[in-house]
Formats: sequence, C-alpha cells, structure tokens
Amino acid sequence: MKNTVGKHSVRHTAATGEPMSHRQIMEALTGLLLGLFVAILSSTIVSNALPTIIADLHASQTAYTWVITATLLAMTVSTPIWGKLADLMSKKLLIQIGLVIYVVGSCVAGLSQNAGMLIAARAVQGIGAGALTALTQTILATMVPPRERGRYSGYMGGVFALGTIGGPLVGGAIVDTSWLGWRWCFYVGVPFAVAALVVLQKTLHLPVTRRQVKVDWLGAGLVTAAVSLLLVWVSFAGDKYHWISWQTGAMVGGSVVLGAVFLLAERRASEPIVPLHLFRSRTIALAVAASLLIGVAMYTGTTFLSQFFQLARDDSPTMAGIMTLPMILGLAVVSMVSGRIITRTGRWKAILVLGGVLTVAGVGLLGSARAHSDYWLLALYMFLVGSGLGMTMQNLVLSVQNQVRPQELGTASAVVAFMRTLGGAVGVSALGSVMSTKVTRYTDDGLTKLGIHAAASDGGVPKLSALPVPVRGVVEDSFGHGIGDVFLYAAPFAALATLAILFIKEVPLRTSTAVPVASHTPATAENAVGAAN
Repeated sequence: MKNTVGKHSVRHTAATGEPMSHRQIMEALTGLLLGLFVAILSSTIVSNALPTIIADLHASQTAYTWVITATLLAMTVSTPIWGKLADLMSKKLLIQIGLVIYVVGSCVAGLSQNAGMLIAARAVQGIGAGALTALTQTILATMVPPRERGRYSGYMGGVFALGTIGGPLVGGAIVDTSWLGWRWCFYVGVPFAVAALVVLQKTLHLPVTRRQVKVDWLGAGLVTAAVSLLLVWVSFAGDKYHWISWQTGAMVGGSVVLGAVFLLAERRASEPIVPLHLFRSRTIALAVAASLLIGVAMYTGTTFLSQFFQLARDDSPTMAGIMTLPMILGLAVVSMVSGRIITRTGRWKAILVLGGVLTVAGVGLLGSARAHSDYWLLALYMFLVGSGLGMTMQNLVLSVQNQVRPQELGTASAVVAFMRTLGGAVGVSALGSVMSTKVTRYTDDGLTKLGIHAAASDGGVPKLSALPVPVRGVVEDSFGHGIGDVFLYAAPFAALATLAILFIKEVPLRTSTAVPVASHTPATAENAVGAAN
C-alpha cells in the first residue's frame, strides 16, 4: 500500500504493518508526553523551592549547587547510553524502566534526611529523566515517518514549555503551602510517571529488536567520565577556584584526554555508543553542532529570566514564573504551528533558519534588559526567543532522524539531545560565573557612588526586603545589568547555531519509517523483528 502525505495519509506500525491511525498514535503519544513532562518537571520544579529545601536540611551553598548539577549531570551522560540501548533492545521496556527509575529517585528524594541523600536521589532522577528525554523522540520516530512527524513533534514542544513554566510555579506554590512542604516537590511527579506507565503498557506496540551484539560499556564509561569532569569543572570554576588555575588545567586537560580516548574506543567498537560514521553526513554534523550551541541560548533563557524578575524587579517566585510566560507561550504555540507547516509542505530548512534568526534577535535584545525596562518590551523579546526555540529544538532532531537508518534512530536522536543538554549545562555554569562577577562589580561601583566603601557584595543572592532602600536599588540595578550582560554573551552562540543551520543541506522528508533516503554506511547488523510488546 502506498503512503500518501497529508490529512488522509496512512501510517504503519512497525510491528504488524497494519495502518496506524491518528487516534492510535495520539493514544501512545499521550503516554510518551506524560513521561517527557515528568522529566522536564524534575529539572525545573526545585528552582524556586531550593532555598527552602537547603535551609531545612541545614546544607551548604555547595550542596545547593549540586542538587541541581547532580540531576543535569546524570541526565546528560545517560542520554547517549539510553539512545544506544534503544537500538539494541525493546524501546517500550526501556522507557518503562526509565519511568521506574524516575519514581524510585523521586520517592527517595522526598524522604531525604540530609543533603548527601538528596543529591544521590537527584542523580537517580536524572538517569530516569535521561531515558525519558532520549526515548520519547526515538519512539515517535519509530511510529511516524519524518514527513508527518512535525505535527507530533510540535506537541513535544508544547509539553516542554508546560514543564518549564509549570515546574517553578508548582515548586513555589508547594513550599508556600504549609500543609504540603518541600518534599512534595519530588512526590508530585510520581502520579504522572505511574499514569505514563499504565498508558504506555496499554497503547504502545513496537517491534522487539533482537541483535546479538555487546553493549559498548567502555565507550559509555569514557563518555560519562569525560562529560562528568567537564561539568564538575564549570560548576565550581570562578567560585571554588579561578578560571585560570591548576584545577582548571587538570580538569579540562583530563576531559580532553578522556574524550580523545573515547573517540579511539568508538572507532574500534563493533556497536559504538556514538557511531562516528554518522558525522560523515554534513546534515547530521551541522545539526548536532547547532543543537550544542542552541542549548546555550535555551537554558540561558529558562535559567536566568526567573532570577531577573526576582532579583532585579523584586517579584515573588510565583510572579516571576508568570512574567516569563511570553517565552513559554512562544515556544509552545510556534512549535506546534511550525510542525504542522512542515508536515503540510515537507520543507523544514526555512523554518530552522527563521528560528535561528529569531533566537539571535530575542537573546540579543534581552541583552538590553535592565531593572526598570518596560515589561512589554521584555515580553516581546522573550516571545522572540521562545518562537525561535520552538522552530529549532524539535526540527533539528527531525533533520537528523530523516538521514539515519531505522536501527540507528535511538543513537542519532540521543546524540542531538545529549549535545543540546551538554551545551546548556556548560553554558549556564559558565555564564552563571560571569553573572556573579558582573553583579559584584556593578554593586561595588554603585555602593561607592553612594559613599559606602565596606565590602558589601560577595556575589551571593541577597534578601532584597532586608536591605536599606538605597542599597536595595543598587542591588536591583546590578542584577538587572548583570543578567542583561549574560544574554549578550549568549547571543553569539545562537548566531553560530544559525550559521551552522544555514549550511545544512535540506533533504526531502521520507514518507516511510522503513528506509532512509540514503544510508551513510552499509548495515552492520540485521534487524530481526519479533512480535510487538
């Protein structure tokens, strides 16, 4: 039977070859989106609740940093491993395992009695979230051909936006509700994860891939060590030690050496975690590079805008979340609209280029943000950023998935997600250090003008309501100016991402999930497809 593109197109399940209706896809996608939602929620819900959590556990500023870093680190390093496993075994089983790991990590986090226990539990949460992030895109690619994938990827953009804005709002509300308490910040995602398990068990029917190969555990260990060392460095550089120091040399040098050994190991592995032959394709290489760079802009927006409204404009945590709605609405709406346009036209590069341009414009304009900037202007800039991200995030994955063989969908999708998260993690850590330095300098300069020459700033987060009015004004202006500078530093990364996108060759989207337009290397193993789960 021929596939036709459009409203009445026929979709086939990989398991049986029978037509898969829009309703069947949406039923399975509901479970996937629930899983994706809890993954995003776990990384955002603690942002406004963390000061309360750390105070209650009598923990240090270092613990504060590591509660966030542990999840991001575990999520980043596990993503390519989950992606590779998806190419070797049951995707349905893997995403269910990921959900179980997430539930266990969440429950332990909610029961934490000290900072060490919480950090360990957050790392377990990150491993589960890595599975959900990597496998959602892979499973969707297995169910739906690239030509029609845009409309469904748009829903993922909407869920990402919902989790990003909903997390801080829910977290802030929970810690402000006395009869709940901060522990419910970790419990609240559990019902969604359980619901996702139930829905996926009933609706997700995929082929079981049987391939007699060994998992590349050496490659997995090396990439984990290299990325971990890099993220540990950027987490503490500028705080525990100077950027230019022997610690920096040791950690960066060690990460580079481990990365080089990883590449050598991947060239020799029969089933590498990251098949290097994928990067022979210009489209894949440039899309991965663009994803790394766009991750800096994405995480900069979601991380620093909340701080801007709380510390530069003295808004409450809940109100700060509401103030960032224009960016989230832009991401959600434009992601869905652009996805439908791609499905209708089959053209995706123009959408990617426009998204890159809008991201550069929005991030650059946010560089002019100050404590007393008109909100309507800030809302416009945030909407531009959100719109740009909505056009680029999911569609970079789509451009890569369209180029690879079915048995490499998991690996390819995970590489794009891995690079985006890595770019965000490194970028935010580095830009956070820059912000701290800038805020300290602006604060000291402002206090000097007031005739206050005492050491008034240590780069920490102040309690604005406890400051005298003149000092409070200086601190708010300093944070406004410092965070504006952060966006200026992030803009060149978005510009480089756009430049990479410009050189991507547009390849027509396939109308089948079976065979890509062109293979980059002969198949190294046969896919034996068994009964559906």
